[in-house]
Amino acid sequence: MRFTELAIKNLKPKSQKYYVRADMGSSKNGFALCVYPTGVKSWFFIYTFEKKRESKVLGNYPDMGLAKATDEFDKYWQIYKSGINPKQLEVEEKELQRLAPTVDDLCTDYIKKHAMKKKKSWQEDKRALDKEVIPFWGKRKAADIKKRDVVLLLEKVDERGAPVMANRLRALIQKMFNFAVERDILEFNPCAGVKPLHSEKPKERALSDEEIKTLWENLNKTEIIMSHSIKQALKLTLVTAQRPGEVIGIHKSEIKEKWWTIPSERSKNGKTHRVYLTDLALEIIGSANANDYLFPSPKNEDQPIDEKAMACALRRNIKGQVYRRKVIRKSIKKLPKNSNRLGIDHFTPHDLRRTAASLMAQSGILYEHRERVLNHTMGKMDSTYNQHDFDAEKQKALETLEIKLRSVIGIQKCAAPESCDSHPLP
Repeated sequence: MRFTELAIKNLKPKSQKYYVRADMGSSKNGFALCVYPTGVKSWFFIYTFEKKRESKVLGNYPDMGLAKATDEFDKYWQIYKSGINPKQLEVEEKELQRLAPTVDDLCTDYIKKHAMKKKKSWQEDKRALDKEVIPFWGKRKAADIKKRDVVLLLEKVDERGAPVMANRLRALIQKMFNFAVERDILEFNPCAGVKPLHSEKPKERALSDEEIKTLWENLNKTEIIMSHSIKQALKLTLVTAQRPGEVIGIHKSEIKEKWWTIPSERSKNGKTHRVYLTDLALEIIGSANANDYLFPSPKNEDQPIDEKAMACALRRNIKGQVYRRKVIRKSIKKLPKNSNRLGIDHFTPHDLRRTAASLMAQSGILYEHRERVLNHTMGKMDSTYNQHDFDAEKQKALETLEIKLRSVIGIQKCAAPESCDSHPLP
């Protein structure tokens, strides 16, 4: 029978199922349509392999039209002609599908084989995947995730009022699926073509001179509900212009005389970085809890305070939030409800680093020297050919920053810093 859409529609069910074969010439046969008593019509490829009659279902009509069914038949005909049993191939494909990694498997692989080895913030990735991805996709096959799935997941996060998180999650998922494509786990990245839901403006918050003075004075007040370590870590971030995460993790072994060396495993760009410690920085360090970690965790002195604790402490004091612990609630009982205890608008610990960079710029420090203080990557060619350590320039820049800060805050320089109690470290 010559298959046409009209001819197929006109095939009527009988009391027994029957097959109608397509007339495709003597060189190519086995394309058939089975009509069941119920009226269901199914496409088949019927063939003989190793002297045994075999058949493979291609799909049902009309869900699979004639053109699609013909393409499927041609595909399996070529497989058959190459000496492979299409039915056995189907069994193998099902087994591969059964063994194919789930999204949960992929998340685990990505964290263990990529993030933990290459990202200092791998725990943030794991936290985001555990919270935002695995509960929704965990049991699904990674290969089954489509672009629409990605869009719906991001929109779900955005709709709960977390637009920045939606953008961060998109970047994370895209990186994870890129990892899968590079390792030949998947053929395609479902994030291809998915754009961030929101455009983000570059952060520009830098504290004014008045805000710096207000903040410094308020950090010294006992009614500020913040640990001494976090207060000192915030000050040290401003005075050294280093990243909050690097400041909070400072270890006694990293300090030698007036230099603080951030090891490569702790610096964001993976390069060892030397920071000159001014007298003001040493005063702050000297007043810290001088254990192995200068800012130890209250739960475990063998670990530094979590970086998030700095941002959390700022947010709570600026919003005037009340802590749950009774002893803390009593200490702020007399404060007005929702009062801004720091006295300035919202800012983050990283804004202190930006503030320090702005003050150095205002004081005439050259761009390249500021970038060296900030430990920004200056480009591949510069790192290859420029081996100058810039210690002198960094020292001058940070001493200039100290002068500016002392002027703004209104604190005098220690007359004899070498004999000051604020300098107990060797």
